[in-house]
Amino acid sequence: MTKRFIPHLTGVALAFTLAAVAGAASAETPGYVSDARDQIWKTPYGVCVKTTEWTPAKAMAPCDTVQTVSAPKAVPVVTAPPAPQAQLAPPAPVPAPVIEKVALESDVLFEFDKAALRPAGREKLDELADRIKDAKVESILAVGHADRIGSEQYNEKLSAERAQTVRQYLAQKGIEDQRVRSEGRGESQPVTGEQCKGMKGSKLISCLEPDRRVEIEVRGTREVAATGSPAAGGTSGSSGGATGAPK
Repeated sequence: MTKRFIPHLTGVALAFTLAAVAGAASAETPGYVSDARDQIWKTPYGVCVKTTEWTPAKAMAPCDTVQTVSAPKAVPVVTAPPAPQAQLAPPAPVPAPVIEKVALESDVLFEFDKAALRPAGREKLDELADRIKDAKVESILAVGHADRIGSEQYNEKLSAERAQTVRQYLAQKGIEDQRVRSEGRGESQPVTGEQCKGMKGSKLISCLEPDRRVEIEVRGTREVAATGSPAAGGTSGSSGGATGAPK
């Protein structure tokens, strides 16, 4: 009896056979044999069956190793905050020029140890008011000073009272009150220096006379005169004292 030999296809052979057949068919999964459910068909050994159209570009996991190129991780860029812009300070206002500056000795303005104006003092202030009546006055400052005889506290008080009297009188002459201010500096700013050192009594009182004064500073502008004089200028003067040595 002649025995017929029937070859048994192994799983691998069957896979290649199906791959050849699948080459003529269109697979739902490109490059691999797939079933009706679009699942890649595998041999009993777990091997995916490739079609004749398979290329490395169509490789799919888990059948084949898929090369992946991972993009480099972006490094966060830290940018420094913008530097704060410097705040420009507004320009300081330019004070009006000095158009009058006088220093009146206290014996012209006041009685000894008093803050009431003498007739001679009112006359001097009237002259000052008349000189500045044609000017645009921005401010007037009256500063009282005293000599070093007596207590510092008393001298400061007396100098402030005398300066305030001058301020009030100028305001009465038609100058706006808010443009005039006064202050007393007592014995803190003498002009005699050391020249009276060692003196006593009446000689010391007479020597310290220049320290007893009221300084008046007028700031503003003045129109140009017909002669071409400057619009603003300063004058200074000092009125001598009568007999006696007021403080």
